[in-house]
Amino acid sequence: MTNLVLKKVFIKKRNLFLASLLICIFSCEEKKEASVTEEENIESKSLIKYAQGFDLQNYNGYKKLIIKSPYPDAEQYQEFILVSDKKNDFDGANKLFIPIQNVVVTSTTHIPMIEMLGEANSIIGFPNTDFISSKKTRQRIKDGLVIDLGNEQNFNTEVLISLQPDALIAFSMGNSTKIYQTIELNKIPVIYNGDWLEETPLGRAEWIKFFGALYNKDREADSIFQIIESEYLQAKDIALKATKSPSILSGVLYKDQWNLPAGESFTAQFFKDANTNYLWKDSKGQGSLVLSFEAVLENAQNADFWIGSGYYTTLEEVKNANAHYAQFKAYKKGMIFSFSKRRSENGGVEYFEFGPIQPHIVLKDLIKIMHPELLPDYQPYFLQRLE
Repeated sequence: MTNLVLKKVFIKKRNLFLASLLICIFSCEEKKEASVTEEENIESKSLIKYAQGFDLQNYNGYKKLIIKSPYPDAEQYQEFILVSDKKNDFDGANKLFIPIQNVVVTSTTHIPMIEMLGEANSIIGFPNTDFISSKKTRQRIKDGLVIDLGNEQNFNTEVLISLQPDALIAFSMGNSTKIYQTIELNKIPVIYNGDWLEETPLGRAEWIKFFGALYNKDREADSIFQIIESEYLQAKDIALKATKSPSILSGVLYKDQWNLPAGESFTAQFFKDANTNYLWKDSKGQGSLVLSFEAVLENAQNADFWIGSGYYTTLEEVKNANAHYAQFKAYKKGMIFSFSKRRSENGGVEYFEFGPIQPHIVLKDLIKIMHPELLPDYQPYFLQRLE
């Protein structure tokens, strides 16, 4: 074989090698681009600071809403892709177009957050509307614009489905019920809201960002929360100036057992941030403790204050409910304070509805009562003394 022929063979093989190499390179690049993950497409990893029960992430062209704690001991997350452009071809499970236009909610805590975002008119249904305190939403109920869906544990699914809301914001104590499954089968998204499971007051209030995402009002929700956060932290700093930490008893008897906040609950966090000595602050748990009357009396008979006395609104009601309550120093001194005195015309307790989104006011109420010299011009709103 001549040198010329060998040279041509070499050039041909070299070109084939280079071509194969280029194909490999481009193929690898395509695979690399095809494997671009959401992590590389993400604009901000998390928009949530305090809340543990949900997360909100921004991507190019859509948002992801992750419900990490839909109900107690949940083993699975809920995940929704929020898309504002209906031309968006994102093909994923639980895609939801935003902003939502109308909604059915199932907890009174949802209502103030929606109202603060200027979306009160989007609420079209609620189970047992008698519990609602909001004047704005009560007027819409009277006008027939918010439909009562009946019992909150077994509400009227036929009426709800006929309303065709863009979403149902669900409240649940356990795994998904048959009612919610029926609603989902009718192509109505069921989104769990676990704000009540949060361990801190600011964590509960941050759920306004959950609604901000659904209404495509993230900036508004963030601005509202920043004000709440700032005022709460300022009040907390003021409480640190107190020279004494009064002792605190909380809760009431229910069927011969005393229910009071556990040491890791959001209520206990309120007491801590108000610079008080909550007598069960070292107990474990995020919910309630269930104790005997004798155990509570032994530990708290000489407590300086009794905060959160159930639904009692007068000292006489307290004593009539159980004469043994009179053994506590807080009763004898008239230092019992209730969150239940301020109610709507239908009997709904305002604290349960508005307290979660106004933790700064709750904290200031506590500081005013425990350390009145620190907030001389402040008048408590939720927390009222029993007389």
